[in-house]
Amino acid sequence: MYEAISQGIQGTAMTSFASLPEADRWALAFHVGSLAHSPQARAEGETLWREDPAWRQRIPTLEALTRTSEADLVAAGSEAAQARAIVAYLRAHPQALQHPASGVAAGPFTLARQRMAESLSAYEAGDAVQAKTAALSAYLDGVEPVEPTLAARDNALMRELETTMARYRDMIGRRVPVADATVQAAQVTGLFDRAEGVLQDAHTDRTTAFLGSFTILLREGIEALLIVIGMIAFLRKAERREVLPAVHAGWIGALLAGVATWAIATHLVDVSGANREVTEGVSALFAAAVLLSVGIWMHQKSLAGRWQQYLHAKVSAALTRRSAVFLFLLAFVAVYREVFETILFFIAMWSQENSTAILGGLVAGCVVLAAVAYWMLRMSKRLPIGQFFSISSILIAVLAVVLVGKGVAALQEAGWIGQALVAAPRIDWLGVYPSWQSLLAQVTVAVIAIGGFYFNARTSRVSARVEQ
Repeated sequence: MYEAISQGIQGTAMTSFASLPEADRWALAFHVGSLAHSPQARAEGETLWREDPAWRQRIPTLEALTRTSEADLVAAGSEAAQARAIVAYLRAHPQALQHPASGVAAGPFTLARQRMAESLSAYEAGDAVQAKTAALSAYLDGVEPVEPTLAARDNALMRELETTMARYRDMIGRRVPVADATVQAAQVTGLFDRAEGVLQDAHTDRTTAFLGSFTILLREGIEALLIVIGMIAFLRKAERREVLPAVHAGWIGALLAGVATWAIATHLVDVSGANREVTEGVSALFAAAVLLSVGIWMHQKSLAGRWQQYLHAKVSAALTRRSAVFLFLLAFVAVYREVFETILFFIAMWSQENSTAILGGLVAGCVVLAAVAYWMLRMSKRLPIGQFFSISSILIAVLAVVLVGKGVAALQEAGWIGQALVAAPRIDWLGVYPSWQSLLAQVTVAVIAIGGFYFNARTSRVSARVEQ
């Protein structure tokens, strides 16, 4: 109806009313739509809407109403008479979707509620694939953008919401009965209500904005810092400072790419949650694979003697132009992954009234990261080269385990990898998540690293005996 009013119908007397304001065209579309129903149907629909909260989950927003017909509701399992009454009432009174009594006033979880309602309707209709897609969108596009702010105010609630939504997706994947999925969806909706209540509490706005900004930057920056500073320290130990510009170009390029991402995500296109998670997941797995191989290699060299001779004879020959390109790519990917996530988090939590606190947290985080970088570089200079390689190899292997866990978790959230939940703790800074897929990936990388270290030690002992 809106399209017909806006564009007209070619070949008929129905002309375009595009000259009317958009709000007037929508009002006219709803009014015309309500003429198909009797006052009695509208009255019955009002009673259903007020007494049965389930209808608010199925039609949570005006956008959902514009995409919902009586046939859609019947196909989702509603009785024809009730579907007709609900549509009659809401088309005549669309403001009911914006009234506080409806339970769906515009708020930070409006989109999440809509996607959850679409997911449940699709599951009731037997379309599990669409149900899971909508459920993923509910989390990635409707919840994740407000996670930093919610975590700063009530981290336990944020984790409970994330786990409950993951369990709902897992239930859909296992094709549980509709009644069980409905109960789980109701739990998710209840958590939306609690989270909105927490976010509406303005008592700690400035403090939480500062802490959220500070912790996000520190959390995302420390991993990239470990990789980049490790590369710089290694090249200095190897006396190959001429290759350092490749590393610096990599992390500086990643920062510039992050600024471009901010501009694109803010002004040009909306970076979807799924695309964001895929980018983070793939880059994390790439960095983990590289770090695992580098960690085993560094451990092998830490067991050898005559370091200066080895570095000049072997490393100097190895650090060719191809190696410089590789170092550039590793520095770029490691930093851009963190910058990408940080930028999108800051976009989500930005508010004009708390802008000073957010910028203050950003500056404080940068100062702390700079201090950590300075300390790491000074410590690396003091360490004997054999000890430096030994410690670095262990640290790099641990970081590979952390990154592979985060990479798998990100691809799970994007729907690329299945997610079977297990009774395990969630430790974000270690990349530990309660699913057997991510835990198995971490165990696999840890076993490879330990096996590589054991093989290196055994080979070194055999070589020592031969030389003796």
